[in-house]
Amino acid sequence: MKKALGITVAVIALAAVGIAGVAYKYGMILNPSPSAPPPEKSVYDFTMKNIDGVDTKLSDYKGKVTMIVNTASKCGYTVQYEGLQAIYEKYKDKGFIVLGFPANNFMGQEPGTEAEIKEFCTTKFKVSFPMFAKISVKGEDQHPLYNFLTNKATNPEFAGDVSWNFNKFLVDKNGKVVARFGSKDKPDAENVIAAIEKYLAEK
Repeated sequence: MKKALGITVAVIALAAVGIAGVAYKYGMILNPSPSAPPPEKSVYDFTMKNIDGVDTKLSDYKGKVTMIVNTASKCGYTVQYEGLQAIYEKYKDKGFIVLGFPANNFMGQEPGTEAEIKEFCTTKFKVSFPMFAKISVKGEDQHPLYNFLTNKATNPEFAGDVSWNFNKFLVDKNGKVVARFGSKDKPDAENVIAAIEKYLAEK
């Protein structure tokens, strides 16, 4: 009985190894976990599609203080596009950049296509800071960038799920997340501006 059981366990183990080998060969992922830390060590390691579908390396923004924001066009906080544009214009010549990432994770408040989002942002709010293709910022299909931003292994000080549209991560000139602000924190709020100016002043 024990011998038969041992043979059965061995067969199952070999089958598992075989399945894993096939998965590896063909680029499949078994039991994906959005909570598993990504291999990237910095936001600069990511390449993202911009709103026009062009690959954009976030390392292009190395040396700048960067605000990463998940956006939506039909949210009560959508008016924050105006504030984001204002602080971008105020500080862009000093080395500040805003990166907008549309996401439809919260009550379907970003249903549009990239083309529709781009037209909305530029027409209604005159947005000129970089906007990117729609991604998921939480859940099983969470994009690796937001896995990096919200995972305790890669961002222990400011980890935690994105709570709603217009959460804001502030990244210093070296690619480290140094502050995080919620949806209710307006882009031109005193604490947000203080953080931006603090990290712009760092060499």
